[in-house]
Amino acid sequence: GHRSRDDLVLRLQLGIRYSVARIAHIPVGELRETDFGSRACLRVKFPKAGSQTTPAHRSEDFAWKDYRPIVFRNLREMFKIDAADYMMSICGTDNNLRELCSPGKSGSTFFLSQDNRFIIKTLRKAELKVLLRMLLRYHQHVRRHENTLLVKFFGLHRIRASGGEKLRFVVMGNVFCTELRIHRRFDLKGSSLGRSAEKVDINENSILKDLDLKGCFHLEPSWRDALIQQIDIDSKFLESKNIMDYSLLLGVHYRAPKHRFFVDGLRIVSEDGKPFRFDRENEDEISPPGPVVLVPHSSDGCSPVVGLHSRGSQLRASPIAGDKEVDLLLPGTARYIDNTYELQIQLGVNMPARVEHREDDAEIFDVVLFLGIIDILQEYNMRKRIEHAYKSVQFDSVSISAVDPSFYSRRLLEFIRKVFPANPAAD
Repeated sequence: GHRSRDDLVLRLQLGIRYSVARIAHIPVGELRETDFGSRACLRVKFPKAGSQTTPAHRSEDFAWKDYRPIVFRNLREMFKIDAADYMMSICGTDNNLRELCSPGKSGSTFFLSQDNRFIIKTLRKAELKVLLRMLLRYHQHVRRHENTLLVKFFGLHRIRASGGEKLRFVVMGNVFCTELRIHRRFDLKGSSLGRSAEKVDINENSILKDLDLKGCFHLEPSWRDALIQQIDIDSKFLESKNIMDYSLLLGVHYRAPKHRFFVDGLRIVSEDGKPFRFDRENEDEISPPGPVVLVPHSSDGCSPVVGLHSRGSQLRASPIAGDKEVDLLLPGTARYIDNTYELQIQLGVNMPARVEHREDDAEIFDVVLFLGIIDILQEYNMRKRIEHAYKSVQFDSVSISAVDPSFYSRRLLEFIRKVFPANPAAD
């Protein structure tokens, strides 16, 4: 009920506020092996009446456990998340966290922070153990690959109620943290069995699946290559940790129909496919409201809005006229900076593309894409092996999602290659 939900939110906020403040004075330095060790936990009791270190509160007594606090602080800093902002996002006011109806079969509870930046999800004990086991390698991976699409983890916690019941939570970055409206959401695994949404009214909040995707996306060729390569790198990492059943989460923002200029190769072309020349005559044609604007690289103008908790490099292209490198920015509905509202394009964040719908007379739309790899805590364990054996007797083993990690990553990548086909001219 409402009471237990409010209690849960209150406990989460009390615990996170305590954890962030508690380690604030510890100097930031290189992580040590012990920071990843099983003893790297922060435990504290929160009696209702308060204590020397905890405030009085209106919930029942509970115990709080914060796993690997220094590692997660390091991850937050890597993604340029300020400690005070983090606390304000999650713990600012009573109604800072709103519950989302569970998008998956997992039965997990999800909370979204008021500013859309963070998602808090309940975990099963097995998932928590998987995350703790992979944490050192995960940290190395996201540090090495700044454009990684893997879900960003920012905190791992456990609440134990006075009755002994334990609830485990992970704080993650929201892939769809943007001021652009996400019109369609897809959860893609590369399998087909049961991979379509319930045939109810589909709206902006519906989570659609592989079989619901009736088209393909055309990206600027170098971006397409970078995207496929990054998904390959990330899925090989998951394969090495014996992980399967993860998804590529894809959000699609449809641009207004008049925004019909698109990036094709390294040229900016209009709808009729003719290249624009960068001269005075065309100046107002390629400035907003086209989907992409070109600005001189590192000009001293305003800085574009960078995706929150993204640290990837900015995607670039070179114009045909002159060899000066330019930055590509997306005029959008982002917050104003010096009266401009341009979004920096990064891998998986604010990516302009064209979608070609196979069914609707090959109609083409300009879209902006958001991507991330989520649900990465399912190991190919005995339960999944049994599920695979049982389902593959009844169904084609290629179409089911419970398959071994190396087959899983190969199949997902093959599917993604079809969703983002190579530019025919480039072949």
